[in-house]
Amino acid sequence: MAAVVGIPREIKKDEYRVAVAPSGVHFLAEEGHRVLIEKGAGVGSGIPDAEYLHAGGEIAAGPEEIYAACDVIAKVKEPLPAEYGLIRPGQIIFTFFHFAASRELTEAMIASGATCIAYETIRDRQGKLPILTPMSEVAGRMSVLEGAKYLEKPFGGRGVLISGVPGVEPAKVVILGGGVVGLNAAQIAGGVGAQVTIFDVNSERLRYLDDVLPPNVTTLYSNPLMIRKKVLQADLVIGAVLVAGAKAPLLVKREDVKRMKDGSVILDVAVDQGGCVETCRPTTHSNPTFVEEGVVHYCVANMPGAVARTSTFALTNATLPYLLVIARGGVRGLLDLGPEAADGINIHRGKVYHKGVAEAFQLRVTDLVEAGV
Repeated sequence: MAAVVGIPREIKKDEYRVAVAPSGVHFLAEEGHRVLIEKGAGVGSGIPDAEYLHAGGEIAAGPEEIYAACDVIAKVKEPLPAEYGLIRPGQIIFTFFHFAASRELTEAMIASGATCIAYETIRDRQGKLPILTPMSEVAGRMSVLEGAKYLEKPFGGRGVLISGVPGVEPAKVVILGGGVVGLNAAQIAGGVGAQVTIFDVNSERLRYLDDVLPPNVTTLYSNPLMIRKKVLQADLVIGAVLVAGAKAPLLVKREDVKRMKDGSVILDVAVDQGGCVETCRPTTHSNPTFVEEGVVHYCVANMPGAVARTSTFALTNATLPYLLVIARGGVRGLLDLGPEAADGINIHRGKVYHKGVAEAFQLRVTDLVEAGV
């Protein structure tokens, strides 16, 4: 059955990505779905409206038209308060939600009566996160590049060159979490010659990291005492932990930050899930850093938005197979893919279906099977 799919322009500050590239619109249109793209939605990614028209889409004047006409809304970032009132009961919103970081958003989506399918909690049959992965790869690689920049003295850092030079030691980089973000961060930091330590709680993952990363990367089992020791020695700390759908665990406390070297840098990729460093708070690309306890903090919650063109095409590659299924069959289509894909259903018609979201705010979690969804 054909659906009407809407792609609004992102309104989050400094968000330049668009949810679907023209190639995705082409596939949707070929299947008979009507696709409405808000005027100028792709400009930040270097995609003019004409490319969407050529791919078979239609251009809508504004968000009101998109939300009023469409069964499925595909976005990049979570709806903001200006969009809450546009969302209709029964409508499917498909985007990065990161509910555990915002009670306001969670309550608004419960009240909306819409179905909220979160990119970041959809799993494949191997238990991996296929939509989150490409954005985590981007953020992991960016984290080292941004961290290296803010270690420079003009940006408030210690004046340390991350690679060092012959006769002068390189920067000490500590990465908290050995998942996709951590692995990509370690590859870049290790590749430029930094002295890298990466933590994880999974021994098998540590063995894998030890096999694939260069010899200047040390793997350590995560425990509070060792994290504290290495953080205090660090020039750059990268928070890369993830508990899918849930709030990030707090690994670095204010008292630890206070004892770090002046001008060292903390970059918390987990900030969109509440952050793993106590002193972190979300920032934007326009104003990305602040100094707390003498330490430079970079806490941009949508890091991949800065490299919007790369991110938009990578995101479309990951989301399109699921978006096609949702356009064809709605929630039932996603459920038919199996319980791993069904993990993407966070909120549906006023009820919370994801355990991590429910636990973050002490809400009742509803079982999909018992609810007859």
